[in-house]
Amino acid sequence: MEFATPLVPARLIKRYKRFLADIRLEDGREATAHCANPGSMMGLAEPGMKVWLEPNDDPKKKLKFGWRLVDHENGHFTGVDTSVPNRALMAALMAHEVPGLPAYDLVRPEVKYGENSRIDFLLSGDGPDTYLEVKSVTLSRQSGLAEFPDSVTARGAKHLVELARMAKTGHRAIMFYLVQRTDCTAVTLAGDIDPAYKAAFDQAAAAGVTVLAQGCRIDPTGIILGDPIPFRP
Repeated sequence: MEFATPLVPARLIKRYKRFLADIRLEDGREATAHCANPGSMMGLAEPGMKVWLEPNDDPKKKLKFGWRLVDHENGHFTGVDTSVPNRALMAALMAHEVPGLPAYDLVRPEVKYGENSRIDFLLSGDGPDTYLEVKSVTLSRQSGLAEFPDSVTARGAKHLVELARMAKTGHRAIMFYLVQRTDCTAVTLAGDIDPAYKAAFDQAAAAGVTVLAQGCRIDPTGIILGDPIPFRP
């Protein structure tokens, strides 16, 4: 997935109210950017960090920049926009380029199911339907290891409960962790941050929910799916 508009570099001044970030452009101008990430962004929102922004000239948008990447300035990047995984995965699903999935002919995003829930992708083909839930992973507290979640997520736990119900009724149910970091080679759960999510995951796994994890290739031109990576329960 290429960015629609070429990104521009900046320095982070501060992130606040979850969805706002003050930044300083290379020419010294300061502006406020939209931050499409409801999580804590632990380790990714320190003042002075190099970031990459996507400018826009849409008159309907109050903010003229969207925060897309953190540049770790060591050759590695983290994608901070949590809407990216679904968009990148949609293209890969349509092209049948996601390893580990059952055969399918039809991809439907955002399908209502369960109790007032929507599944990210419903895959239909031979055999039972496949319910695929996607999570963006950006936290890393140990070199090479990504973790989810970076904050308490009752919504994430609810999704696991819904997936478990689908698995118990004979459908395929998959929890897909997309690691938006180029410096991680494995992913696990941050049970100390959200014990309830970890408990819901364990119950979902026992019910037959399976896990897939995949990395990304990221640079200021775009984000595409990388190779599968190990998941450590």
